[in-house]
Amino acid sequence: MKTSHRTLGAALAVLAMTALTSCGSGPEPASDGTVTLSFLVDNSQATVDTAKALADAFMRADPTIKIETETRPGGSEGDNIVKTRLSTGDMADVFWYNSGSLLQALNPAQSMLDLTGDPVLANVQESFLPVVSQDGKVYGVPAGTAMGGGILYNRKVYDKLGLRVPKSWAEFMANNDKIKASGVTPVIATFKDTWSSQLFVLGDYYNVQAAVPAFAQDYTANKAKFAATPAAMAGFEHLAELHAKGLLNEGFGSATVDQGMKMLVEGKGAHYAMLSAQLPPLVDTMPQAATDIGFFGIPGADPATNGATIWEPPGIYVAKTTEHAEAAKKFLAFVASPPAADAVNKVVAPPGPYRIDGAELPGDAIQAAKDLQAYIDAGDSAPALEFVSPVKGPSLEQITVAVGSGLTKPAEGAAQYDKDVEKQAKQLGLAGW
Repeated sequence: MKTSHRTLGAALAVLAMTALTSCGSGPEPASDGTVTLSFLVDNSQATVDTAKALADAFMRADPTIKIETETRPGGSEGDNIVKTRLSTGDMADVFWYNSGSLLQALNPAQSMLDLTGDPVLANVQESFLPVVSQDGKVYGVPAGTAMGGGILYNRKVYDKLGLRVPKSWAEFMANNDKIKASGVTPVIATFKDTWSSQLFVLGDYYNVQAAVPAFAQDYTANKAKFAATPAAMAGFEHLAELHAKGLLNEGFGSATVDQGMKMLVEGKGAHYAMLSAQLPPLVDTMPQAATDIGFFGIPGADPATNGATIWEPPGIYVAKTTEHAEAAKKFLAFVASPPAADAVNKVVAPPGPYRIDGAELPGDAIQAAKDLQAYIDAGDSAPALEFVSPVKGPSLEQITVAVGSGLTKPAEGAAQYDKDVEKQAKQLGLAGW
């Protein structure tokens, strides 16, 4: 995700684009002529490092604006903090938050600055905009990069066994049989970290969309169900099949993601359904993770429609309550520029491609990121369902653990998930529910 290096002048040119888009003069600047923006981010190390790199680079480009970063917890606690601060008018000037379904619950029209048609978005790839939009209005720019949700695989195991990247589920299962015969665990599962059990379902959405293009729209309108859509139920069926055929690692029910990643990089397991963002943190201690681990999309029934599901980056948004709208928009314009990508790449290894025009992967990017870029460049990718529909139930990870452990039949699990999403859909007031 590093880009070719640009001059500081390029960064300043991006800042200048927004000079005429002020939403009012706001309060007077400090006596030294500076304006200070508050920037709220979650407290994960990758986010903190990225935010600091963005803020530091921006302040070097425009010394008249200072960025003060503050952190909040992640998960549901962090969600509640964001919602509370927005509803009470106490939000930071600029904040980092999810794109996709979770954004929809924040009522952005009332809480965020509308960026529709603004020069702030000049470098943002158009295909990203829907995940930071509501009712046709755009509210954010991409923070960080996209990541793949599919199969991380050990390329050395593939090379040793003469295997090719599969383009259909049948080819994937044939590879698993050969891997098992070699004494290597074919598929790693880490169900102690229950969230990781969802990837065979969530990462299969590219195949669902290819088979049923209107699924997201109909699902959101309560006109389509997982249990009644064979392409959507396939992810549950895949989980069950892998368990039934004995392809999972021993102790998968008590294994953690950290253990699973170590097993994959060491070549003790060949496949792991996981997000590509899990790789960069390993490179310092296990440098072979950068080159030995590749990525491919979860294969579907038809090799002719092979592709990959991607998780879009979070967004960076401007609170409607800010008194520094012009300065905030200058910061967002910088965030959505190649010079910002250069700054981030110096401190955070990219797990996938940027969603910014001109921000290209460097030659030394991890192999999984290069593989994901190839899917995007070929037009063979689709955002995960949570980025194109606001409907996502909270219990999927428990359901997929049960299906993947052989405790629940696939059809029953799909039906349970259809029931699980109803409460959230009704809370959002969606039509048809």
